[in-house]
Amino acid sequence: MKRSLMTVVVAAAVAGTAVVGIGVAQARSGDRPVPVAFRPGLTATLQADADALQKYGAPGVLAEVDTARGDVRVRSGYGNVAARTPVPWNAKFRIGSFTKPFVAATVLQLVGERRLALDDKVERFLPGLIRANGNDGRKITVRQLLQHTSGLPEYTNAMTDMGTAEGFQQARLRTWTSADLVGLAMQFPADFPPGEKWNYSNTNYVVASMIIEKVTGHTWQQEVRRRIVKPLGLRHTYLPGTSAVIPRPHAVGYQRFPGPGATVDDPRYGEPIDATLVNPSLAGPAGEMISTTEDADTFLRALVTGKVLRPAQLAEMQRTVDTSDELRARWPGARYGLGILWAGNSCGGYWSHGGDIPGFMTRNGVTPDGSRSVTVSINTDSLKPDPGVRLPAVDITTELIDHALCGVR
Repeated sequence: MKRSLMTVVVAAAVAGTAVVGIGVAQARSGDRPVPVAFRPGLTATLQADADALQKYGAPGVLAEVDTARGDVRVRSGYGNVAARTPVPWNAKFRIGSFTKPFVAATVLQLVGERRLALDDKVERFLPGLIRANGNDGRKITVRQLLQHTSGLPEYTNAMTDMGTAEGFQQARLRTWTSADLVGLAMQFPADFPPGEKWNYSNTNYVVASMIIEKVTGHTWQQEVRRRIVKPLGLRHTYLPGTSAVIPRPHAVGYQRFPGPGATVDDPRYGEPIDATLVNPSLAGPAGEMISTTEDADTFLRALVTGKVLRPAQLAEMQRTVDTSDELRARWPGARYGLGILWAGNSCGGYWSHGGDIPGFMTRNGVTPDGSRSVTVSINTDSLKPDPGVRLPAVDITTELIDHALCGVR
């Protein structure tokens, strides 16, 4: 079962639906001229990096670097492969687990307002919710939820009916509540006693969102919108809830299903299908949001420069713990804070939190001082490399992100 950091919906639920005709109109609408290349050297480097992702099976790529002096935006491949149309420059896309920093920041704002504490137990807010198969909310703290050290099992492991194209076709518009998702997780034993290890689990953020709702009396979406999206002027960032539609313009999101025993770079993995429409409540607070490269970069820079959190809470967010061998292989030096990842690069390191969800892959990074940020959107999270090409051990966007944050000034 695929359980990487950036995956909201693991192998049991990485799929989509064929919707005749939807891709062409949506990939073409709302495009705008290419931005002026104010730094030709950086633009050329990033363009080459984006083009290089094609060999790994990226249908289309959109990347934007945001700096105090302006932005650089490049694209490659197709937003609609059949129509051979590019990814719209201002495309909206599902950001998957990049939703988590928004949720974590909302919890931390409540901490700053003394409405809860990071060392409060889950049981204080949600009595009896976590009490099965060795999972015990009386022992799990809010900090451990945000840090992925709670030991709570992954709820998507129970979504076995979505492991085939046919199963997903039947369930792709289903609405899931937070209680539903936690109920799925409670079918499994705890991964480990709280605080003893690190293991990425989307269940943590479902529970964290329920605490937000208990403390504020509002949905987590309402609080994220009020506290972060509106104050930062993120006009193209959405919390869709149960809506399966991505606002236009957007690329077509493609998804492949595995055959028996197939790996992601195996031809038996299957041909891509249109996965654009999906009810994102299956990801909820672990990954439902939609945004743009511009808004995503704005949020990252605002987050690390103290425009979202008070200094004490930002410091807590950036206190990291060791992760796993698997994660460090993909992002060298990876350590995890509260809803944000630290990774190494050629100029020291950066903060990040990407996300995968059916049809879309988001990767990003921001320098520690917030002087530069980069967001990359790829319209699949199930890559099909060219014949003879294998996926590298590190994430395929590593070089692009490194050049964006450490390259031409």
